[in-house]
Amino acid sequence: MTHRIRLVFFICLTFFMSVPAPNAQARLFGEFSISDEAELGKKVHRLIRTRFDIIDDPEITDYIREIGQNLYKNAPPQPFPLQVEVINHNAVNAFATVAGYMAIFSGLILHMDSEDQLASIMAHELAHITQRHVARNIERSKVISVGSLLGLVAGALLGSDAGGAIAVGSIAGAQSAVLKYSREDEREADQVGLGYLIAAGYNPQAMTSAMQKMRRMQWFSGGEIPSYLSTHPGMDERVNYLSDRIERMDKNLLAREVDNSSFLRVQTLVRARYAEPSSALAYFREEKNQTCLTYLGQGIANARINRVSEARKNFEELISCDDSDPLFLREAGIFYFQFGDIDKSGRLLQKAIMLRPQESMALIYYGRILSEQGHFDTAASYLQRALRIVPEEPGAHEHLARIFGRSGNNFMAHIHMSYAHIYNNNKRQASFHREKARELAVDSEKKAVLISLEEAFRDQSQFWK
Repeated sequence: MTHRIRLVFFICLTFFMSVPAPNAQARLFGEFSISDEAELGKKVHRLIRTRFDIIDDPEITDYIREIGQNLYKNAPPQPFPLQVEVINHNAVNAFATVAGYMAIFSGLILHMDSEDQLASIMAHELAHITQRHVARNIERSKVISVGSLLGLVAGALLGSDAGGAIAVGSIAGAQSAVLKYSREDEREADQVGLGYLIAAGYNPQAMTSAMQKMRRMQWFSGGEIPSYLSTHPGMDERVNYLSDRIERMDKNLLAREVDNSSFLRVQTLVRARYAEPSSALAYFREEKNQTCLTYLGQGIANARINRVSEARKNFEELISCDDSDPLFLREAGIFYFQFGDIDKSGRLLQKAIMLRPQESMALIYYGRILSEQGHFDTAASYLQRALRIVPEEPGAHEHLARIFGRSGNNFMAHIHMSYAHIYNNNKRQASFHREKARELAVDSEKKAVLISLEEAFRDQSQFWK
């Protein structure tokens, strides 16, 4: 596990530990309430978004969240909704935090073979949430208070990376019995998660096949442990008892087949967009049967390393393969925009939006095209539509700011430029544009707009270095 992964994992786990089971609240934390946990969850969520590169592409996140919701609806009633983020990092990892938050790493998506394998990991993490394992450990240990944990985490976040790692690591060492999942916790998460997996319509064998795949990854990599194994130990033992249980299940459950078309689609996009481009191209070249997804992957990867002629050929083949898929239209439109064919880009993006009005990336790029053509009001409306879908997309805020600046609305220009830098974690520029917006907030309407910016600045800046 890398330094940054270790840091955030322990911070998230530390936050999670600070939340007791409902029947322990009065004994351990006095007035600690569901609203307190909700506030902690927001802080953890904000922490993750400031420390990691979050994927906000709805094509990817909607798919992952749909799996999560399919599992979650089979859990007992919970005090919080399930909220899943996708982190752009090649670690084979996933973790759950307080108040129903879960994080899935792009590396996990790439290394699973099927949707049900991916769902099995998410089901296990969901079970850790619903069974409140760390909270129960806190109840038994009666060692750590919310105040001391928050103080330590705040100190780690406000200090240097190295200092933070030492601070959090020392706490983890001192309270190792509390921080770690016990064998009983892991067994329960496997069993409860397996129930969620089956109830959601997946093949139960996916849970053991996912674990076995991780073990093979360890062997083939010469002993380097995938991140998930280091934080969820005892994999061999767990595979054995799960296999015994699954073998005795109804044969109809074991014969279930899952449609992997959406999984392969998202996996292709993640590989092409976020994996190392040359390795992605090598992967796509090895595919024996050229499909629409192969052309998509090759086109994105070639464009990332400026192989323009190859990428253009890939996207021509892609649109010839299927000219009615919003994802294909979007990606081809983005390519042609980036490499200067604005008219063709506009036609493709407009068609993508017509077929899928919530296609935020197409909305952003089409807004940029309209802006370049001088249609500022219409361009602003497209970018505003995109921000209703992905409100923390810094690029959309930046382009909207430039449109407002060109049209003479300096107040809104500074508002959106400040948002852009807030979500890019650029303290100096975010502060500069916030001050400019403050100076221009001369009426009640502008002051109301400024309040939302101040809240976003405050929430994000508490975790800046």
